[in-house]
Amino acid sequence: MFPFLVLVIKLILFDCFPHRMESLPDKIVQCILSHVKNAKDVALCTCVSRRWKDSLPYIKSLYFPRNSFDNHTGIDHPDGIVFKMISSIFQLEELVVYSPFSSTGLASWLLLAGSSLKHLELRMDNLAEYQTCVESPSKLDCISAAKNLESLKLWGVLMINSPMWDTFPKLQNLEIIGARLEDPALCAALQACPNLKNLLLLGCEGTRSVSIALPHLEKCKLDFYGLGDCSLTVTCPKIELLETHGCSWIRVPETNFLKKLSISNNAGRVYMVDFGKLAALDFLSIRGIQWCWDAISKMLQWASEVKHLYMKVEFTGDFDTLLEPFPEIDIVDFFNSHPKLQEFDIHGAMFAAFCHRNSLKNMESGFVIPCLEKVAVTIRSPLNAEQKMSTLQSLLKYGKSIKSMVLRTALHLSNHSNADDFYDDICTFQRMNSEIVRIE
Repeated sequence: MFPFLVLVIKLILFDCFPHRMESLPDKIVQCILSHVKNAKDVALCTCVSRRWKDSLPYIKSLYFPRNSFDNHTGIDHPDGIVFKMISSIFQLEELVVYSPFSSTGLASWLLLAGSSLKHLELRMDNLAEYQTCVESPSKLDCISAAKNLESLKLWGVLMINSPMWDTFPKLQNLEIIGARLEDPALCAALQACPNLKNLLLLGCEGTRSVSIALPHLEKCKLDFYGLGDCSLTVTCPKIELLETHGCSWIRVPETNFLKKLSISNNAGRVYMVDFGKLAALDFLSIRGIQWCWDAISKMLQWASEVKHLYMKVEFTGDFDTLLEPFPEIDIVDFFNSHPKLQEFDIHGAMFAAFCHRNSLKNMESGFVIPCLEKVAVTIRSPLNAEQKMSTLQSLLKYGKSIKSMVLRTALHLSNHSNADDFYDDICTFQRMNSEIVRIE
């Protein structure tokens, strides 16, 4: 809300100049009210004067916080109170309800305002309610009455059965936060939203195999709870941003416009990745306890044009082995294969893979890391300390454009006999390059 509107509303609500109320043009009154969303504030505004009450139909947004009816002692049911407020408004465009409600109440609200609503946000709170599986219509089914929605956000959703939704032709933003899903139900919900541009599924559990095929989707964030063994296929030719968590098998065949990609899995292993050409990719983040080495090497190979790279994978291996260390990685080949890399955040296992004698021997006088400006290195072990120090020195020597190097270490907590000496070497390295290097 604009500051001057806030001031005007406060002055009027506190009767600082009620005598001037009548002098305000109708358009100004309606404009001020259009920026009042909280249902309690709207109710207070209608008590200020008759003109405020007469302007109530021009409100565009209503917001009912979680505690809206905590102290309610009246005869009217909360569902009925919401109904009365909605029925007083000509064309409600935004409805946000965090307070508890029934499917019957929701159905009545959307029967009134469904045709004009553009944004709908509901705290469903039905994750543990068995009756939501059998009630008719369910809260999810009721949403079908709002056919002109442009944005839909749902909290605490139980989506076991496919929602009885017709097509939402104008819906561009769908967010589902905290949900128990079945794969067929999720598939049916997405099919009813063919023109989505933004999709967020956060804190969702129950999925095993998810397929997303949306021709206009540009941004997709997926966070699946459970064993981390979900299979994901994304067929979206316009996808620009993709973030996934909890998937072991990932296939994204159309990636011409993909600029930002983040893949993480802390509960399970990442076994397989299958991407199209990543020529437009600027940012890549890969995180997790264990990735198959084939998946890591493919991602690094495909992301040859990447500018920002974040790697935090603890172990590698294959389908039959657990918790294997990274194989040796030639630092010259790596940076020659990623010539546009500007920011590099590298954690323990990957950094250790750089730090071997053969890698540093291959450095020639003409070798240079052309674009690298920021480096962050996490060092967890004092093992191979000499080679690790040589690698840090080489990064500064050949990284002619480096402006910042951050070293994160917990060596002072280690019981290894060489830990203190290695930490002293790092501190000396920092002091000698204090304008660039800092220790966290």
